[in-house]
Amino acid sequence: MAKNIQSLERAAAMLRLLAGGERRLGLSDIASSLGLAKGTAHGILRTLQAEGFVEQDAASGRYQLGAELLRLGNSYLDVHELRARALVWTDDLARSSGESVHLGVLHQHGVLVIHHVFRPDDSRQVLEVGAMQPLHSTALGKVLSAYDPVAHSEAVEVERKAFTARTVTALEDFEELLDLTRARGWAADVEETWEGVASVAAPIHDRRRMPVGAVAITGAVERVCDRGELRSELVAAVRECARAVSRDLGAGRF
Repeated sequence: MAKNIQSLERAAAMLRLLAGGERRLGLSDIASSLGLAKGTAHGILRTLQAEGFVEQDAASGRYQLGAELLRLGNSYLDVHELRARALVWTDDLARSSGESVHLGVLHQHGVLVIHHVFRPDDSRQVLEVGAMQPLHSTALGKVLSAYDPVAHSEAVEVERKAFTARTVTALEDFEELLDLTRARGWAADVEETWEGVASVAAPIHDRRRMPVGAVAITGAVERVCDRGELRSELVAAVRECARAVSRDLGAGRF
């Protein structure tokens, strides 16, 4: 059984200590509360301070939680708020379309699936929450790359792997796809990531009009497409779902 890393345990204990009780604590208070030598406590505090997790008051020398923790906390809340706001709408989309629905966000140079609604039939399906999808080939990834500057940078600065013969990998061609996505408000993946699978996705915006995620319908090509093109009613349904979730997040009408 792997052992825990002591320095990380001590850092976590220090953050919990600063999160409770008094707003600011001195080095001696922190060290004595955690049973640490002052030198050890000071070293951990300096590391946490360098990473933005702890701040030191210039006047008193006391320590408090830093802004980086607030940023991380807000990110956590944003993801969970997005999922909570999307639950009813994605259920409705799966039911009306007859296909599976995925909700994704940008994470570690890819798309993290944070919610998955099964196709409403009796077929055997695997829950994909927590799965990662590529940015450059999937419908979710293209939408995020088109609307989110960070996702765009991550998609264009890396080598784009060809998953099938249809995968667009050349930078100029990929940028043209993103321009098309922004122009029409949705993205497609017709056998670019998986043979026989097609998907359509639209962006979700928050109250600041910033892209916070994307929603997609995914299914077999013969069901999602008609004569090689995505079925227009599915495109409309995905876009309306994205608009509804965006409105619930405070984006207003658009």
